[in-house]
Amino acid sequence: MSTYVYGIIRAAHSPLREDLDGIGDPPRPVRVLRQGELAAIVSDAPDQLRPKRRDLLAHQRVLHEAGAGGVVLPMRFASASPDDDTVTQVLAERVEHFLERLQALDGTAEYNIKANHDEEAVLRLIMADHDDIRSLGEANREAGGGTQEQQIRLGEMIAAAVQAREATDAELLQQTLQPMAKAVSAGPQSTGWLANFSFLVDRGSAEQFLTAVDELRQEHPHLELRVNGPLPPYSFVDIPSSQQAEGGTAEAFGAAAQPNG
Repeated sequence: MSTYVYGIIRAAHSPLREDLDGIGDPPRPVRVLRQGELAAIVSDAPDQLRPKRRDLLAHQRVLHEAGAGGVVLPMRFASASPDDDTVTQVLAERVEHFLERLQALDGTAEYNIKANHDEEAVLRLIMADHDDIRSLGEANREAGGGTQEQQIRLGEMIAAAVQAREATDAELLQQTLQPMAKAVSAGPQSTGWLANFSFLVDRGSAEQFLTAVDELRQEHPHLELRVNGPLPPYSFVDIPSSQQAEGGTAEAFGAAAQPNG
């Protein structure tokens, strides 16, 4: 049976609850594998592991419990290894990198922020900021809608202006919040979001960071911001460093997908 890996901790980390259950149906008991200065939080892995809500929540629950006792390097959901010996071998081979990451991430949390536009609000801004678009729109209305060519032209101009505004607002979001974060990671782009950033924030500065997000909302009401956090620092486990061996931490344990989406 393969070994499921939740995260990496220092060997001196506070003990986990003995009754802590992990993924699977029935849930697999969580245990700790120690190797020198490091340890891995693991359980037996189910034969077939899929991203069901029950298991996603169990993965996050284990990390939450472990995080209450000290810094944890969180692995992505579905990170697994052939057996316990392979896990301890990876810990031994990458000890310097893991210890560096544990020190760098101590006392931090990840906040993921996704941004989108309020369509009506951003359209009003574009009309106010672009004389040519506003003039063509008014001319079309006065002409009973305008010709098909004029309508197509107006639509193309608005689409280009919206795209430019998305790039501007993504940069605004990053530049405004980056000074209050230790690091920033750009997430994968997806339909429906103009920006997707994860910020590594000192827990002691979290209130200040969230206040800045609220101020950004108030100053730019055309922006819709979704905040997810505090989270384990999923996006910052494998920031390159001089100690990092070739290949990522996630790859070392066969990671599949992040639970924070």
